[in-house]
Amino acid sequence: MTLLSIRKVYQGIADRRQMFRMFDRHAKRPSRFQDDATALYRGEWFEINQAGHDYMFEVLPPLWMPGDMFALREFLTGNVTSVFFSLKIDGQFRYFHGYCDLSDRGSPAQMRDTIVERESRPVRAMTREERLEHIWSATHDQYRAYADWRYPGPQRGKRLVMNFAAGGHRDFDLLDQLTDAQIAGKLPVHLRYLPDAIAA
Repeated sequence: MTLLSIRKVYQGIADRRQMFRMFDRHAKRPSRFQDDATALYRGEWFEINQAGHDYMFEVLPPLWMPGDMFALREFLTGNVTSVFFSLKIDGQFRYFHGYCDLSDRGSPAQMRDTIVERESRPVRAMTREERLEHIWSATHDQYRAYADWRYPGPQRGKRLVMNFAAGGHRDFDLLDQLTDAQIAGKLPVHLRYLPDAIAA
């Protein structure tokens, strides 16, 4: 899976339940305890509500807190930890969570700037990658999986989502190989017809 360096992984505002689920949306991967997951998490971000932001601020004393962001002192993997943002965009405060690799000192500021640029677009649009990431984030665990020994070697470990066909037939398909029609069918109506955006 090729990952963009900084990527939005959920469209809309995650409530508290969804926020906690999103903190580890790769928890079921088969190599969870064997691999270095830094590249998998680094750069992921999504919007949360103010209540979620404030709750996380009160959980533990922050690792650091410069201005409009704070970092948790508990690291998810390697040097990657949660950074929470309170950003004024188009005159309104909005709240975000992102995973930053603190071995790169500029990572939090770069993520903040990317979020502001992405969320300041005058026309709502989504890239294909954002559509796929939203589908993965919004799909419940029983309807998503990872390719196992039944798949050819290069496909093993890749993400799968369940698709339903005519006649009640269902099967898992590789997430990154979904057709445009399959993607549209898995998105909520308010996201289905957004124009394509060019990846930054």
